[in-house]
Formats: sequence, C-alpha cells, structure tokens
Amino acid sequence: MTRTRSPLAAPMLVAALALAGCAAAPPGQDGLPPPDPAEVTALARTIQDLGPGIDPAEAARAAEIAHAHARQLARDYRVTDPPLVHNTKVNMGLRDRGLCYHWAEDMEARLAQEGFRTLQLHRAISPGERLFRIDHSTVILSRKGDPLQAGVVLDPWRTGGDLFWARTAEDPTYRWRPRAEVLAEKAAAAGLTDTASTSNTR
Repeated sequence: MTRTRSPLAAPMLVAALALAGCAAAPPGQDGLPPPDPAEVTALARTIQDLGPGIDPAEAARAAEIAHAHARQLARDYRVTDPPLVHNTKVNMGLRDRGLCYHWAEDMEARLAQEGFRTLQLHRAISPGERLFRIDHSTVILSRKGDPLQAGVVLDPWRTGGDLFWARTAEDPTYRWRPRAEVLAEKAAAAGLTDTASTSNTR
C-alpha cells in the first residue's frame, strides 16, 4: 500500500525533534550494545524478591529475555532516534512499528512464550492526564496471582530499546493501571460499549 505523506509531516518531525531534545539518547546506527550483565542480574534479583514461591530460574530467564528482546525490538523497529521522534516517524509512515503499545505487545508475546509457572504478565496503561503527556502502555511482570501494582515495569520504549525497569510503585514517571480498566473507562466516557473502539489507546 502506498502511503501519502501529509503536508504537515515535516513540521511534525521538527516539533518532535524539539520535544525530544531532553529525551534519552538514541541508539547508534549499529544498534545498542549488549545488555549489561549487572543490570540483568539486578532485574532477576528484583523479580525473585517480588515474593515467596518465585522460581529463581524463571526470574533469571525473564530478566535475560526482557533485556535481550528489548534490543531485538529496537533493531526490528529500526530505532535510530529518541522515542518521541520515532513515534512521529511511525505516525508519518516512515517506520512500521515502534509506538509504546507495539513494544508492550511484542514484549508480552515474547515473555508469554516461556510459559512461566510462577510469574504473571500484565498489560498496563498510564493515562495521559497531565499537560503534554499522552497515554503510555507497557508490560508488567508480577508473581503469579499478584496485581500489577506488586510487579516490575518492563518498558523498552522509554529509552529506545535499552530496557527501563522498576517496581511498579517506584516508577518515577508513570502511574500504572490495568489496561482493560483504562480502556473500559474511555469507552464509557465516549458512550461506547465495545472497547475495541478505543484501539488507538493500546
């Protein structure tokens, strides 16, 4: 399918570049360096410390996959810019994927392939309730049976493939809620009964 570029495309990209001036540095053309083993170990320890009954091998595997797959997605999405600039490129048709919900979808799908017995995946949204803040999506990993608020945020979008992670309650930037809950509220506010109608908020 041929994409038709909007006459506003160039101004949009310029605006995104300006907004991204203070954003995280983008990876280079050759991609991100391999994950720092200390970071992988720290994430594994944090996952295991979420509560009793978590299999240490599953915690280690989840940490390794999360870091490695974040970098793989950056390559797949051809990320060469800070997140807001890459978002603009996707919206302009210059990139196929790389919005925050794409990262969340693909990270969730990869982790789900492992069939964890002691860990649980959650999709979450942080509603854009403040000025200049749009809705943001991520995947959260918790002990099986626990709510997402007791889990660990795995957010590769935030730094363009260099995995950001933190306990949900300790995320300094976003306040996370269950995705289904946020979509249901948006649908109700719009007078809709089908949450699929809110598909722009993923």
